[in-house]
Amino acid sequence: MSTTRPPISEKALLILLATVQFAHIMDFMVMMPLGPQLMRELDIGPERFSGMVAAYTFAAGLVGLLAAPFMDRFDRRKLLLFCFAGFILGTLACGLAHTADALTQARIVCGAFGGVSGALIMAIVSDVVPPVRRAAGMGIIMTAFSAAAALGVPLGLYLAQRFTWETPFFVIVGIGVVTWIALWYYLPPVRDHLNTSAALRGEAFWALLRNANAGWALLFMFMLVMGHMIMIPLLSPYLVHNLGLPEESLSFVYLIGGVLTIFTSPWVGRLADRLGRIQVLGIMIIVAAAVVLTITNAPRLPIAAILTLSGLFFIFASGRFVPAQAIGSLAVPPSQRGAFMSLNSCVRDLGAGVAASLAGYIVTTGPSGEMVNFHHIGYLAVGASALSYLIGTRVRTQDITPPVAVPLASNP
Repeated sequence: MSTTRPPISEKALLILLATVQFAHIMDFMVMMPLGPQLMRELDIGPERFSGMVAAYTFAAGLVGLLAAPFMDRFDRRKLLLFCFAGFILGTLACGLAHTADALTQARIVCGAFGGVSGALIMAIVSDVVPPVRRAAGMGIIMTAFSAAAALGVPLGLYLAQRFTWETPFFVIVGIGVVTWIALWYYLPPVRDHLNTSAALRGEAFWALLRNANAGWALLFMFMLVMGHMIMIPLLSPYLVHNLGLPEESLSFVYLIGGVLTIFTSPWVGRLADRLGRIQVLGIMIIVAAAVVLTITNAPRLPIAAILTLSGLFFIFASGRFVPAQAIGSLAVPPSQRGAFMSLNSCVRDLGAGVAASLAGYIVTTGPSGEMVNFHHIGYLAVGASALSYLIGTRVRTQDITPPVAVPLASNP
């Protein structure tokens, strides 16, 4: 690293990493509200559209699995710059795609690089933020989801409806390029884990595979993602065709939900640090279950009621992942952290892929375009989330060490 690179505070570092996550999540999320338009313009059904979503997540999961043994062998800064560049190129390919097959192939590239980038971000946060503030730090990173929903998705929808469905991907490329430059300039090396010999790092990875606590943590995350992602891919078509939301109003679903969670995600993180991560997770799961069952069994509703329910879904369903990420990040010792975060990201992506594929298999299109059997999705979502909580109670904290030393400035 150049000695002239300015130091960065912990808070500023988290915001920078959240910006990287913003580009990654916006790329993933913008596909969901584009569902009605893509299904119409590319002449595909819910199963094929769910397959596009699953292609991204399966690629992310597979590459994450292959990368896991090597995650702790590189400076996290250099690896993140490389993977984020690959993600930007994959998103550019999405914008240049004009057929369902080409778009699916481009989504695979995005998933391959984006999944590893997400794992690296979580590993860096776990490296530099002490356990006592870990959930709050994860809350800031999770705010990227909220910002992507509140700012990125409505903008993407507007551009897609005003111009073409490819336009949002070009916007994400522009955001990604600017963010990559900021990342290159400000992100300090994160390489204290390299002080461990290669042999010991290899032993740490095999120890991770034998770590029963890590296994429970990975299964916990898999089930939680299943309970969330089984609803997400076809939620927008369901709101439009079943509940009666005008397609041009879809952007308000993400705008309202995103704005709400920008404020609630950090609050949930602070609450989890104060009251207990598993306790707050349980509360979020219970409330989210009530919201999910209401949405998936509702008749046609006024726009205000749909926006209210979707806002509650954003707050509580998405909020589950703030304490969950903190629980997972503390499940292994630092020597296994990078590989674990890669496996954790892999498991999340595979869970999302399985959930999206399952949703596409269960839900069919009715004569007037409505999503048939979507209520079954709600029951499965609630069941998977409840099971994730039971598994999460078995995860124990193994990371009790202070954060590694990186050149951070003092927080203002």
